[in-house]
Amino acid sequence: MPVYIDKIKLPDFPLLLAPMEDVSDPPFRAVCKDNGADLMYTEFISSEGLIRDAIKSRQKLDIFDYERPVGIQIFGGDEESLSLAAKIVEVTNPDLLDINFGCPVKKVALKGAGAGVLKDIDLMVRLTSAVVKSTSLPVTVKTRLGWDDNTRNIEEVAERLQDAGIKALAIHGRTRTQMYKGEADWTLIGKVKNNPRIKIPIFGNGDIDSPEKALEYKNRYGIDGIMIGRAAIGYPWIFNEIKHFLKTGEHLPSPTIEDRIAICRKHLHKSVEWKGMIVGINEMRRHYANYLKGLPNIKEYRNKLVTLKTPEEINAVLDEVAVAYDGFEFEKTPIELINYHEKCPV
Repeated sequence: MPVYIDKIKLPDFPLLLAPMEDVSDPPFRAVCKDNGADLMYTEFISSEGLIRDAIKSRQKLDIFDYERPVGIQIFGGDEESLSLAAKIVEVTNPDLLDINFGCPVKKVALKGAGAGVLKDIDLMVRLTSAVVKSTSLPVTVKTRLGWDDNTRNIEEVAERLQDAGIKALAIHGRTRTQMYKGEADWTLIGKVKNNPRIKIPIFGNGDIDSPEKALEYKNRYGIDGIMIGRAAIGYPWIFNEIKHFLKTGEHLPSPTIEDRIAICRKHLHKSVEWKGMIVGINEMRRHYANYLKGLPNIKEYRNKLVTLKTPEEINAVLDEVAVAYDGFEFEKTPIELINYHEKCPV
């Protein structure tokens, strides 16, 4: 059965790309879309930044038709600012607007935004209601189980946010104080989904690193879909691998060195195209190690890639890597989840 977020039709058990700060930009979203992501979100955008017309915040509003359906995610702790930001977002015509109530990093949470709002559920409801009332877009929310182990209040939060008018809820299976440490606890996510009062789609997030785990959590918790963050960094194939396994019970072959180089090239091309030569190349440098992970003695090539300054030079080194590792067989193991304690893959 299809899953609907308001009038947005998604396939049965959709796979969502999580909004990740400094990761989920248009170039990265392009390669994830190519590899099976059903719904994607922008990096989170400060409501205050949008209102001030901050260049970086405005640039994050860029979305493209090939990405659809795509949502823009905003964060903030003030009703008026979030309402104004929602009106600005609506002009860019995304498919939905998502509110971030999950980012745990200090510069966000300790300023009363992101996961900081989990300390005050009444405020969370007021902020959500203000956004819902200020836009005709479907509004969704991404949050966590609670602030800490003593306030794991996601069951109450889910009911109240649904009453406030949101159309879907994505839940990361950790509290704010956990950051990204320890194992995500999906038990409460399952309770939210199986609450008879809850009618909106519930998406689970946290630690999905293999098709087997995706199937296990689908069956165990009954969620409507899964949101994937860190596992997609350097490995966008995770989406199609999960879909194939859910459908057939079989694994797709691991991406070859040719597959990895091809995705790396596309990511580079999109990065330069969107950000310009200098910024595009500089910001692409954080991705090479992830795409080439698992190759023995790759350090020399990696060191070259992060110093080169033109796409031609970079592609020449990627050609060398393709030749040097031709026929190399990658092991089929759970994907290593990148440690993003100071980022926001909520």
